[in-house]
Amino acid sequence: MTEGGIALRDRGVRGLVLDIEGTTTRVSFVYDVLFPYAREHLRGFLRDEARLQEPELGVRAAFLESLMDADSKDPELKRIQGKIWQRGYEAGSLRGEVFPDVPPALQRWRAAGIGVAIYSSGSVLAQRLLFGTTPSGDLTKFIGHFFDTLVGAKRSPASYKHIAAAMGIPCRELLFLSDVRAELDAARGAGMQAALCIRPGNAEQDGEGEQVIRSFDEIAA
Repeated sequence: MTEGGIALRDRGVRGLVLDIEGTTTRVSFVYDVLFPYAREHLRGFLRDEARLQEPELGVRAAFLESLMDADSKDPELKRIQGKIWQRGYEAGSLRGEVFPDVPPALQRWRAAGIGVAIYSSGSVLAQRLLFGTTPSGDLTKFIGHFFDTLVGAKRSPASYKHIAAAMGIPCRELLFLSDVRAELDAARGAGMQAALCIRPGNAEQDGEGEQVIRSFDEIAA
């Protein structure tokens, strides 16, 4: 495990790719706030938006709830969750959350000309809603790209190559931050640099051999 700051310019880094859950945002916000909200409002959404009635509604809801139970990354489930959360954000029932060090870091990197992208299993819509409604205001203006699993699975090196191409930055000049080592391995498999985020509330994991970041304050342009 290597701890300490990262100087992006010294490493030739021109862009950052950030995970959300456990990296920019506490894990409990996703599991204790967003997921329960989507489950609670699922049947109402299917009734209103998909125009489903019993018994079809019950069958469809039961299937989607089973995917939720399995923490599935199914694109259709993620799309529906995003639309449900959109209702909640627009009604003021939900508000985005990030760690306190995230807003100043995004501003600092943007001012230094460092590109920033988000890559999460949640839909792009869900990502934009989260970063657009934080207590620090709309942070989407500091983020150049949003990627979900439509670009590919997070544990596949090919996904990170697609992201680099979309950002117009070579993989070797991108730094990926995540709390999941398998994702870091995939990013490195594509040629990216990578660092492990250890945040309050994250699951215990072995950081052996990893560059560890505990706060975005440790990442200087």
